[in-house]
Amino acid sequence: MPQVLSQSDVRLLFGRLSRPNYYQVQFGGLSAGLLAHLGSRGVNSQFIASDMGLLAFNASLPGSSLATVESNNFHGVVENFAHTKIYTPLSISFYTDDQYKSLKFLEHWMEYAVGGNNLNSQLYGSRVYSYRMNYPNDPLSGYKSDQVKIYKFEPNIKSIMEYSFIGLYPKAVNSVNVAYGPNANVTRVTASFQYDRFIAGSTLSLDYFRNNAFGIRSILDTAEDIFSAPGQFLSNLIN
Repeated sequence: MPQVLSQSDVRLLFGRLSRPNYYQVQFGGLSAGLLAHLGSRGVNSQFIASDMGLLAFNASLPGSSLATVESNNFHGVVENFAHTKIYTPLSISFYTDDQYKSLKFLEHWMEYAVGGNNLNSQLYGSRVYSYRMNYPNDPLSGYKSDQVKIYKFEPNIKSIMEYSFIGLYPKAVNSVNVAYGPNANVTRVTASFQYDRFIAGSTLSLDYFRNNAFGIRSILDTAEDIFSAPGQFLSNLIN
């Protein structure tokens, strides 16, 4: 039967809806070889860790779907079974700073992925240059990252939902339009990222210990958890 709700009940529910403009993108987990290459192109690790995520003015929480197969084992009945999880590419749009570091970060990350035959060689600008792919998952020289995150939170900063991407790298950078016009326009670039999978929830071992890894947790309780966890652990051993 339909549920009868009062105005106060409805107001309480719809007054707590999430707003899409409170989020943060964070880049990390790049290999030493990739960081060295980006640094040689003028993109330092400090910019990657702090500024690059703040320049992401438009992002999307990851989506996924299940690939299915039909079964006709029973006459007249068609059943569907899931066999693979499919992850959709991640699209993020960035403001371009006046030193073009955000654009260089994307371009030279892709450049590094296909530059296994020594990008520093003088042949890089020659007609005889050829591509050679770097190994993707090498801890010292790979081009994939396992520590790119998107945090979704609310204005009161009391709850947060974390998305961690495994095996992420930029697949495509859209063309950037430049044209004569008002000086108020800001140069923007949009990139599509491919990844192996994502994790919805915290990946911190502390959150696993607190049994709160895959739920919405209060980030204001982090300090309390850090100091109380050792005591609880000792208490469990004693009891």
